[in-house]
Amino acid sequence: MEEVNNLLGNVISLVLIFALMYFLVIRPQQKAQKDKQTMIQALKKGDAVVTIGGLHGIVDEVNQGQGTVVLDCEGIYLTFELGAVAQAKEPIKKDPTEEKIEETSVTEDATV
Repeated sequence: MEEVNNLLGNVISLVLIFALMYFLVIRPQQKAQKDKQTMIQALKKGDAVVTIGGLHGIVDEVNQGQGTVVLDCEGIYLTFELGAVAQAKEPIKKDPTEEKIEETSVTEDATV
């Protein structure tokens, strides 16, 4: 009878360890993978992204069929695999006051 209790205790311990590993390791990893796949499928022209190498750029073209994305990095166009995109950020929009300052500085130079 004591052997059956030891065996039952060992089986329950193993089941608890596997359940704990599933909820602490496997499930969060699957959720992160699903979130990244959703982010990659939602990429569109004009989105600001960061690659796994730390390169910041603006999406110029997305080709889901080939699994590539073309990034505009300050006038330099680079092609990456879609899996190389680490995160998407909000597109950087210019502040309207900066545009007015640029316009006034140009008009002041023209009148001189």
